[in-house]
Amino acid sequence: MEQFKTSADVLFILLGAIMVLAMHAGFAFLEVGTVRRKNQVNALVKILSDFAVSSIAYFAVGYSLAYDANFLVGADQLIANSGYELVKFFFLLTFAAAIPAIVSGGIAERARFVPQLAATFAIVGIVYPFFEGIAWNGNLGIQAWLESAFGAKFHDFAGSVVVHAFGGWVALPAVLLLGARRGRYHKNGAIAAHPPSNIPFLALGAWILTVGWFGFNVMSAQRLDAINGLVAINSLMAMVGGTVAALAAGRNDPGFVHNGPLAGLVAVCAGSDLMHPIGALIVGAIAGALFVHLFTVAQNRWKIDDVLGVWPLHGLCGAWGGIAAGIFGSQALGGLGGVSLAAQAIGTLGGIAVAAAGGTIIYWAIDLMVGLRLDPEQEFIGADLSLHRISSTAEKETSW
Repeated sequence: MEQFKTSADVLFILLGAIMVLAMHAGFAFLEVGTVRRKNQVNALVKILSDFAVSSIAYFAVGYSLAYDANFLVGADQLIANSGYELVKFFFLLTFAAAIPAIVSGGIAERARFVPQLAATFAIVGIVYPFFEGIAWNGNLGIQAWLESAFGAKFHDFAGSVVVHAFGGWVALPAVLLLGARRGRYHKNGAIAAHPPSNIPFLALGAWILTVGWFGFNVMSAQRLDAINGLVAINSLMAMVGGTVAALAAGRNDPGFVHNGPLAGLVAVCAGSDLMHPIGALIVGAIAGALFVHLFTVAQNRWKIDDVLGVWPLHGLCGAWGGIAAGIFGSQALGGLGGVSLAAQAIGTLGGIAVAAAGGTIIYWAIDLMVGLRLDPEQEFIGADLSLHRISSTAEKETSW
């Protein structure tokens, strides 16, 4: 029976890894549907290439840094306990690889390809595992200190802060260093609209992400006997809350509507195992409205050309999720308790600080050494033809 239980755990977390792996197709199509047609091929190539580089970085450095694991042993040792540690690595890799996938949406349409892959290796190999190890493995004793000082550790069940806020705040320095796309903002104050190029692809990406998110959240239990139906229902309610709020706040705009469920799901990750479903609905609704408002403010007032809005969607909604776990996870608001608002605030701010500092150092150094941005002619032509020498609709090229 013990062997059966171990094998069931392996299958459980493997299915979770596959579901989260499928979410990367969602990242790809969400970006494809948002960017202009001349950059669609680049969006697809970036997501897959970033995942490959992330896998190497996390296997070679990142996972060991976060969890003190060692893959440099014989295969006979690696398959101990039916290879559970291996599929756990696969599962957590898909989380780690979400960081550059998030960044990709913010820097789309003007970032150079190879420098971004170099940044991916540094982020997934070093910066992300540093904070991941603190939050999820108790590294450096910070979680123990929070528990002794505030009665509870920083709680992030499925990565509102560890994955999403982290990705959004890593992306922000890159977006700011790159500057706006050419022609986006004019000296006279006018703003050139760059509407989504393909709403069906954008919607497809959002749906793939939404479905895969139930593997992201529910299977964060990592063992079959720890599975919790509350996580599934809370994820559902937060998704619904985010959708309705974005529908109302965004005045039926399809881009906002399809990002609304993602905002809700980002926010509920941290406390999805603690909240009452009504609390999850409220958390998701606040996140949906927050995304619409701050995306609009960042783009139009602050002139931050974050193409997919990854900073408000992941960075700010993820931070809200970290704080919300300390509010709606409390027994006073129908939650299970065992969480501290102070610990949540400190953990959330700590994640933001590490991500922003790490992103600033990595992207500043790469920009200084080799440059981050496409030259004006390449940007005008589009990344598809200038980098990959083919467009997403290659009728013209193939007719020559």
